[in-house]
Amino acid sequence: MLLLGMRSDVEVVAAIENGNDVVELCREYEPDVVMLDYRLPGLDGVQATAVLHRECPDVAVICLTASAHPREIEALKAAGAIACLTKDEELDDIVAAIHSAARHGHPQDTPNT
Repeated sequence: MLLLGMRSDVEVVAAIENGNDVVELCREYEPDVVMLDYRLPGLDGVQATAVLHRECPDVAVICLTASAHPREIEALKAAGAIACLTKDEELDDIVAAIHSAARHGHPQDTPNT
C-alpha cells in the first residue's frame, strides 16, 4: 500500500486492517477500485468481496493473494472480484490492473485474472 501511495497515477484514499470496515469506508470515500487482501481479519477477502459486490456494486474489486491457488482465485471471482493478483506481481502490473478496473474493464495480460 505504501508503494501505491507514492505513485502519482494512483490515489490511495483509505486503508483497512479488518474486512469488516471495507463497506463503511467504501461508502464514505466512494472509490472506483478497492484492493483487498485474500487474508483479512474479520471478513476475509472472499466475504468482503461478496459484501462489496452486493452493497457497493459500482466499485471494482481487485484481490491480492500470496499464492495463485486456483481455489482462492475461483472463490474470489465467484464473490465478484474482477481480478486476482499475486503479491509478487510487479508494481507496474498492479497499477495497470487498477487503471483497467477503474474503467470497469478486466485487466489484460495479467496471468492470474
